[in-house]
Amino acid sequence: MGAYTVLDHFDLRVDSGEIVALTGVNGVGKSTLLRCFAGLQQIVEGEILVFGAPPRDDEAFWRDVGLVTEEQAWYPWLTVREHLELVRKIHAPIEGSCLESETLLEMFGLSDRADVAPMMLSTGQRQRLSLAAMLARPSRLLLLDEPEQGLDQAFRRSLGTLLTRYAGNGGTLVMATHDARLAESVGARVVTLHGGGRA
Repeated sequence: MGAYTVLDHFDLRVDSGEIVALTGVNGVGKSTLLRCFAGLQQIVEGEILVFGAPPRDDEAFWRDVGLVTEEQAWYPWLTVREHLELVRKIHAPIEGSCLESETLLEMFGLSDRADVAPMMLSTGQRQRLSLAAMLARPSRLLLLDEPEQGLDQAFRRSLGTLLTRYAGNGGTLVMATHDARLAESVGARVVTLHGGGRA
């Protein structure tokens, strides 16, 4: 197979507390860029710095960085509530603006599904659980790949409020999205990727 350049001559700086929305047609490189920020995609040229250092797969990095993609992994023997509690236990001590599990279950409309396994949820409910899990733990940066997927318009508005609150508490957010209204509702700086990844 031949080589294919996804992102080329791309330059982006994201300041602390800022929300950036990556937009563009499917296949232009939005998800790839998020994976690069998370250190999950090797780059051929250039430099990526997250909090002043290259992304790395270690405990310190993932304590600061939260990632939500379509490929979330679940433990089949744990319930929805137990997943949230596990996240909080792993990242203890929980400080600052992190919400309690029961509060998150209510806010994300999962209270009546709290005692079932995630695979028993609908696609939209699993997406809500993924987002709830990210807000159950402390982080400095959230990387969200199309967080609106599977969510109805009413909950997309609620999500906008939650993400705005996250940034207001000092968190930084970079999300790939096709939802212009979501980007506008959170006051995001919109960065549109074109062919070859140029902004």
